[in-house]
Amino acid sequence: MNWILLSEIIYGIIVVLVSLRVVYDTQNTTKTLAYLLAIIFLPFIGIIIYFSFGINYRKRKMYSKKIFNNAKLKKTIQNRIFETSQTVINTRYETVKNFKKLASLVLNEISSPISQGNDVTLLHNGENKFPSVLEALSNAKDHIHIEYYIFDAGEIGRKIIDLLIQKAQQGVTVRFIYDDFGSREIRKKQVPRLRAAGVSAFPFYKIKLIALANRLNYRNHRKIIVVDGILGFVGGINVSDKYINDTQKKNDLFWRDTHLKIEGPAVKSLQYVFIGDWNYCSGEQLEPTKILFPDDEEFPSEADKIVQIAFSGPDSDTPLIQQTLLQAINLAKEEILITTPYFMPGDSILESLVIAAASGTKVKILVPGASDSNFVNYAARSFYGRLLNAGAKIYCYQKGFVHAKTMVVDKQLTIVGTANMDIRSFDLNFEVNAIVYDEEIAHQLRQTFYDDLKDATSIDLKSWNTRSKFTQLMEKLAGLFSPLM
Repeated sequence: MNWILLSEIIYGIIVVLVSLRVVYDTQNTTKTLAYLLAIIFLPFIGIIIYFSFGINYRKRKMYSKKIFNNAKLKKTIQNRIFETSQTVINTRYETVKNFKKLASLVLNEISSPISQGNDVTLLHNGENKFPSVLEALSNAKDHIHIEYYIFDAGEIGRKIIDLLIQKAQQGVTVRFIYDDFGSREIRKKQVPRLRAAGVSAFPFYKIKLIALANRLNYRNHRKIIVVDGILGFVGGINVSDKYINDTQKKNDLFWRDTHLKIEGPAVKSLQYVFIGDWNYCSGEQLEPTKILFPDDEEFPSEADKIVQIAFSGPDSDTPLIQQTLLQAINLAKEEILITTPYFMPGDSILESLVIAAASGTKVKILVPGASDSNFVNYAARSFYGRLLNAGAKIYCYQKGFVHAKTMVVDKQLTIVGTANMDIRSFDLNFEVNAIVYDEEIAHQLRQTFYDDLKDATSIDLKSWNTRSKFTQLMEKLAGLFSPLM
C-alpha cells in the first residue's frame, strides 16, 4: 500500500509540474485548457500527448532558416522592399485602399513586398494544373525549385520526376524538398533515383523514431514550384493522381481544388520561402543572387496584378497566416466567401465571422459534405451553430471532396494557398498563401465559388437546431479537442 501511495504522490507531482509547464509554455488560452483537460482526465496518455504535440516550438525557435548572413545586406534589402511596397501602395491606391492594413500587416511582420506587374492564372483541379506545370518545367533554363507536402509515385508523380531528371541532365539545377511523412511513397525508390541523376533532394524534416510523434506533428504543408526565379506555382493541389479528375473513371472521387500560376516579381517571395526551407533542410547556404532573384525588368511588362505572399510556421514570431485571414475578415464590408476542407478556425476567427454575419456582411462557407475523418467532421460541426444563428450560410459540397483553400472578399481581394482554416495550419504547419489585390481575379474565383454551390447543399438552420442531443454531444466533445488536431 505504501508503494501505491508513493506512486500516486509521484504521479500527482508530475501532473502538477507538467500542468505548470503547459500554462507557462502555451500561448493560446483555448489550447492551454485543452491540454490541461487531456493531462487531468487521460492519465499518462494526456502527458504523452502534450510532449508529443504540444511543445511550443515557435517560442523555442527550433528551426533556423537564415538566408542572409550579412546583416547589412539584409537591412539594405528590407529598406528597398519597404520603399518599393510603399510606391505600389501609393501609385495603385484605388486597388489596394480597402485592404491597405492587410498589406501593411504582411509587410511589417515578414518584410514580404507587395508587388505589381504580375500575371496570375487560376488553375482549377489537377487536370488544369499539371499540364501547365509540365510545360513550365520543360522550359526551365537555369533552375527548378520544387517543394511539396504530398508527392506520390503515381502516374503524374513519375512524369514530373522523369522531367526533373531530364532537366538535371541538361544542366538545369534542380532542388527538391519533400515532406518526409506526406511524401513517404517516394522515399525508397524515387528519391535515390533523383539523386543519382543529379537532382538535389532532401526531406524537409526527416522522421526519426526517437522523435516520431513530434516530427509528424510539425509538417511542411507548402506546395511551391519556382522556375528560373520568374515563374511560380502555389496553392492546395499536391502531386498525386487523385487530384486529376478523369471522366472515364466514374468510380473515382471527384477532387475540387484550386492553384495559382504566377509570373512576375511576386515569385521572388516564393523563392525566398523556398530558399529558407532549403537552407534549413539541406545544410547548404544559398545566398540571394540575381539569378535566383531577377531584376523586375526581366518580368512581363504588360502584366498588372498586385500580389503579396504570406507565410508562417513554427519558426515564425507570429501566426501570420491566421492574422492575415483575420484581418481580411475584419476589413470586409459586403461579402466573405470561404472554401476550406477543414474548418476549425479557433475563437478569434470564429468571433470575427460571427460579428461580420451579424452586422450584415454576407458570409458564405463551403466545406466538404463529409470529411475524410468522422472525428474531424464532428469537431468542425461544433463551430457551425454560432455562425448559422448569426446569419452566415454554410454549404456542404456533394460532388466529391473539396480540398481548395480560398477566400474572396468584397469582389476585390483573393487569397489562395496551402493553409486550411484550422488551428493546425495556423500554429503547427509550415504554410504559404498568395494574396491577390485584383478585381478580375476576385471575380473569377467568386464565380468559381458560386459554381461550386450548384453541387452543394445548404445547412438549414431550423433542421440544424433540431438535430439529436447525442449528435450535439459528440460535436461538443470533438470540439474540445479541436485545438490539438
